[in-house]
Amino acid sequence: MGEKAYKTMSVSGAFNIALGISAIVVGISVGVISIVFGSKLLANKKDITF
Repeated sequence: MGEKAYKTMSVSGAFNIALGISAIVVGISVGVISIVFGSKLLANKKDITF
């Protein structure tokens, strides 16, 4: 019984670490893309007419 719980906890821990790493990578990517597109919008602000 104890071995089954140990294996379950091991798999769960590995999954949580992988999920955390992927969340960090996605967060950094979205942040960089937002900064790039925001700077492009600010640079082209003078060309916008309403």
